[in-house]
Amino acid sequence: MPLRMHITPYSWLLVAAMILSAAAWLLLTRRSETSRRLFPIYLGGLLGAFAGAKLGFLFAEGWHYRDNLLALLSGKTIIGGLLGGYAGVEFAKYLKGHTRGTGDYFALIVPPAIILGRIGCLAQGCCGGVECQPHWWTMQDASGVHRWPAAAAELAFNAAFWLWAITAHRFGWARGNRFHVYLITYGAFRFAHEFLRDTQRLVGPISGYQLLAMAAVALGVIRWRSPAGNATVVSASR
Repeated sequence: MPLRMHITPYSWLLVAAMILSAAAWLLLTRRSETSRRLFPIYLGGLLGAFAGAKLGFLFAEGWHYRDNLLALLSGKTIIGGLLGGYAGVEFAKYLKGHTRGTGDYFALIVPPAIILGRIGCLAQGCCGGVECQPHWWTMQDASGVHRWPAAAAELAFNAAFWLWAITAHRFGWARGNRFHVYLITYGAFRFAHEFLRDTQRLVGPISGYQLLAMAAVALGVIRWRSPAGNATVVSASR
């Protein structure tokens, strides 16, 4: 059977997220003395995020979909994207010889990009939660099964963090470490939330995504405590 690829609502929203995040980056950095040197750093984060999103999915669930080529090609994960994007930013900064922090910019542009991605998840009906008894807050999948609203919960978390990041930018909170705050809080949220998501488990109740979430928390803590800790990222899906 031939492999068919088609454009989904998620795909359109992913493109919109990239365009809007790039525009936001240019707007936020326009007053910087090195603004022309900063856009390659954004691109480094974007490319790293895509690579990390794919590798993270393959690590967490690729083994389960080894016989499903379409799933292997399309699968990706936000938590892997954050880790890969951070690495991409650091590498781009190294190549450009840029030593100043960029994480506070990403703390403002990553959450809305992920919000758009989660809206795509809701429109496409993917990334669902565990099966639940019918309640006002449950969501039905394509088979009519009531599930925990996992994508909506992730959307709500990112909306709440975005409001915090805007407020922190206004009042100067956690200057130079706002993206590290995001890594720590989202990593902790994702670890706990994973128990309510319908994903494959590696050992007992623990999934590969939870290991990636723990890595995000560790990275955020280590970089916050590091004198040089001030880099960052962009998004994905699972």
